[in-house]
Amino acid sequence: MTDSDSAPPALGVGVPGEAPQPGIRILAQYVRDLSFESPHVPDSLRGTVQPQIELGVELNAKGREDALFEVELKLTARAAREAETVFHIELLYAGLFQIVGVPEADLEAVLMIECPRYLFPFARRIVADLTAEGGFPPFMLEPLDFAGIHAARRAQANAPVAGNA
Repeated sequence: MTDSDSAPPALGVGVPGEAPQPGIRILAQYVRDLSFESPHVPDSLRGTVQPQIELGVELNAKGREDALFEVELKLTARAAREAETVFHIELLYAGLFQIVGVPEADLEAVLMIECPRYLFPFARRIVADLTAEGGFPPFMLEPLDFAGIHAARRAQANAPVAGNA
């Protein structure tokens, strides 16, 4: 511990004359859209065969006029047993972020990898709570590799279109 009365610098504030230190601040988190369907309850609660689960993940980020960024994490989960839907969840969870001191070249990676990492635990809890409230065991999503998702998305965007070599 030091005898200094100086507080740590605010987000993005560094030594005068130098570039601001990189920083991410979460200003708000919220559910934008939420849907839970279980069309065959209570019969689907008694199934003996483990349902097959399909999981979808979509990421979106956009800048705002106030220099903030909105990042959206969309999770869809569909459980089916013998082609019959057991449950279907759609969650669009978003956050409002202030990002400073990040070079323009790295901004996309921060928005599509780091920001969703902050949002994911909260979205995961919502999905688990929904399935439990629906009468099913809580569906606990495995941690997601947002860097891998981002890399796959970039590779797909950079792939040559068939017939255009």
